[in-house]
Amino acid sequence: MTTLSIFDQNQPEHARTVTEDPSEIRELLATQGIRFEQWPTRDLPADATQEQILEAYSEEVARLKEECGFQTADVISLNPDNPQKEAFRQKFLDEHTHSEDEVRFFVRGQGLFYLHFGDQVYAVMCQKNDLISVPDGTRHWFDMGPEPEFTCIRLFSNPEGWVADFTGEDIASRLPRYEALAEAGG
Repeated sequence: MTTLSIFDQNQPEHARTVTEDPSEIRELLATQGIRFEQWPTRDLPADATQEQILEAYSEEVARLKEECGFQTADVISLNPDNPQKEAFRQKFLDEHTHSEDEVRFFVRGQGLFYLHFGDQVYAVMCQKNDLISVPDGTRHWFDMGPEPEFTCIRLFSNPEGWVADFTGEDIASRLPRYEALAEAGG
């Protein structure tokens, strides 16, 4: 289930707020400039190609491209049997920013976005049908867990795709990881 947990960075052991209510999640994220939507489910085969996935969500993707000026969209997928899963996980675990919005729509599976605002960290466990748009310059990181299983549509303004500027802060190492939040349900 989609869950938002809000932590105080100085007391990261326990979330001070936890909600699974999509409307409340949307409202709380909107106060920080984060776009959160849930799109209708599309029936797709388990082995759907990038083209099939982008075609199934073509109306939503076209709307976001028009509204936000995105130039490209692609699909990223990771499964537990990927031999490089730990390297992929490590790549996203440190706090970073981007010079463009980071947009992900979860076609299947789940992943955990951490968003750092002042002394608060919002941890959003995104699930199938969730769209999250993290504005450029927002400090954040992503944890896909030790056994990643997800497929996401990504939208980019920069045709070169994902480019991170790491902050060098250790905040990501001080908060509960995917395993703890997935087990606790938030």
